[in-house]
Amino acid sequence: MAALAAGTTAATAAPDPAVKTTNPITSSFADTFADPSIIQGRDGYWYAYATSDPLVANGPFGLMHMARTKDFGSWEYLGTVFTDATKPAWAAPGSFFWAPDIRYFGGRYVMYFTVTDTTANAGGDPAIGVATAPTPTGPWTATDGPVVAPRSDGNGGFLGTIDPALLTAADGKRYLYYGGFNGGISVTELSPDGLHSVGTPTQVTIGDRYEGSYVVYRDGWYYFMGSSMNCCAGPSTGYSVFAGRSRSPRGPFLDKDGVALTDSHVGGTTVITQNGNKWIGPGHHAFITDAAGQDHIVYHAIDRGTPWLTNPLGVNRRPMLIDRIDWIDGWPRTRAGLGPSEGPVPAPTTGSGLGIDSTDPAGGLVGAGRQPGDALGGPTASISGAAQTRQSAPGGSLRVEADVLLGGSFSTVLGNEVVATVSGGKVTVVAGHRTASAALPADFDRSQWNKLSVQVSGTTVSARVNDAGLGDVYAEAQLAVPGLKLRAAPVRWLGSAEVDNLTVRPVAEPVRRMADVPRTGELLAGDDFSSDLGDEWSWVRQDANAVVADGKLSWPLENADMVGSGNNAGLLFHQTPAGNSWIAETKLHLDLGADDVRNYQQAGMIVYLNDDDFARLGSVSIWKTRQTEYGRELVARPSDGATTYGAAAIGRSASTLWMRIAYSKNAAGENVYRAGTSVDGKNWTWGASWVLPAGQTPKLGLYAHGEFTGANPAPVATFDYLRFYESK
Repeated sequence: MAALAAGTTAATAAPDPAVKTTNPITSSFADTFADPSIIQGRDGYWYAYATSDPLVANGPFGLMHMARTKDFGSWEYLGTVFTDATKPAWAAPGSFFWAPDIRYFGGRYVMYFTVTDTTANAGGDPAIGVATAPTPTGPWTATDGPVVAPRSDGNGGFLGTIDPALLTAADGKRYLYYGGFNGGISVTELSPDGLHSVGTPTQVTIGDRYEGSYVVYRDGWYYFMGSSMNCCAGPSTGYSVFAGRSRSPRGPFLDKDGVALTDSHVGGTTVITQNGNKWIGPGHHAFITDAAGQDHIVYHAIDRGTPWLTNPLGVNRRPMLIDRIDWIDGWPRTRAGLGPSEGPVPAPTTGSGLGIDSTDPAGGLVGAGRQPGDALGGPTASISGAAQTRQSAPGGSLRVEADVLLGGSFSTVLGNEVVATVSGGKVTVVAGHRTASAALPADFDRSQWNKLSVQVSGTTVSARVNDAGLGDVYAEAQLAVPGLKLRAAPVRWLGSAEVDNLTVRPVAEPVRRMADVPRTGELLAGDDFSSDLGDEWSWVRQDANAVVADGKLSWPLENADMVGSGNNAGLLFHQTPAGNSWIAETKLHLDLGADDVRNYQQAGMIVYLNDDDFARLGSVSIWKTRQTEYGRELVARPSDGATTYGAAAIGRSASTLWMRIAYSKNAAGENVYRAGTSVDGKNWTWGASWVLPAGQTPKLGLYAHGEFTGANPAPVATFDYLRFYESK
């Protein structure tokens, strides 16, 4: 390899922490921008797409929306994806278009989307459509039929064929994930052009739990992520995102506890959930990776203070938000588990250091020619032989990324000691006398623009070739090099390629530790049910079938409920400790079986102001799943007293389940209740928070009811204790 002349001293600073963004990031042009997906175009802009809700109060429904940004602070609205003249001819009149998923491969932009009603059948028969375009803004040309057709449920209706998400996997195949609560999520292989489904689909989640899927490849794992519970219950929306992972794009996907997402007692590792600030219902997301190698989650959420787009009970107001993703112990966590941000946070790193204009990179390189490029991408840098940056890159962790049109062999050299090469049908990294390689698919198309990233993060070296930097992969070579210390030096390239959107940046400092969670301290109060209920207990609608015996409270489930107008269930309350923070805990035994319908048998803890304002944490049967539901009911419309009920999910369910609710007050004096669950009483999964009004003192206690279909006699909920601890 011929050496080039040394560059100037390192002049690249780390990403500027003064560049901030504040949620919601779409506030400058829209009140709602739901189910977002996002991609960096060849012109360097980031393009975002959203479902067909009206953008603003009392506005018209669109045919999916488009917007773009360079810095995630300033946005430009670009109109709708389709017009009435260009929308798919096979969509029924009045059909909605939901959940666009944007990709780039084969030299064109490809968008998958939900069509809620087709001309093929009477009534709602959702299907997945696909359209292509030469640019991120269109014109979009829909195919003449769905890529996934409506699916019969066998009972005269149709399964939820919604919410598509594409993945290009390391086997060179394209996979489309789709589906929702009615029927579960499945994955099907697509034809190489991405326009037709082929083969037999594989179901990857149980029904009644997940929708809004998104899959990324990282460190040899495919991470499936899906949104759970209800997206759109206004101020009681508890939507959240959970993950499982697999070595295969077809699964099975297991969560951190080793539980499959197809298990009746389903779990899922929390990616994002609400934290007690103003944002509730964070979900239906996409992923991006910025120029510093930092992953971000793009999602919608609801401001609990302004949940509706129109009144009365209009469209849910779901703007687009963005936050940092931290990979901790092999799992994606939003802000290390803190969840949605409310104030200013560092924006994604965009553009390049080293004096490089990423969209016209030739000027920042020595030895590269400048090509006019095309109308889509603009001018490019042409490398034939050798080229290098005019300035030296700093030592330590570094990321180099570019859109590349590969000629022959092409190598990226960092610090004169790390070499990443795409050649001979494989990707190879060499560092510290170590080598790792990964094969490119046999049909990998070098004649099209692809994304190439080379990164040194600490002592780990990786090189990945993929479609568009959205978590997909054609090949990734990764190497651990103990003691590696990358030196400051120009970045060099050897071989033949055309390069665009070139960025050179120090790698973002990874966060490796989860944020603190509530922990129990001194025992403050409680009852182990060693004797009859004392004066610290009180009832609302006392149930005489609940008895204390043998050191337990045994309570047959009432055929009753608390949701809506059915306020006929008994509730048992215990006095709560004084002070602004404590943790309540109970241990519950409730056998709900598996795989059959027992709607909605449940028991657990309840935080209660009145019959129309409460939060309920329970082990519950929801159709064929067994879930831990943390529900919330409140008056959604004070004008007429109408209530709304929604829920979040926390951890997995089990016949014996420990539950905690941690109480605190926020800066506004509101009452915040965060829930946690455990299947062994030792390892806790902490999840969503619900906020009840300031200036009031909610009660806390136990419940056992369900308004259920099923067992006779009724299942019995057995509580071992209810205790209150100091919160540490």
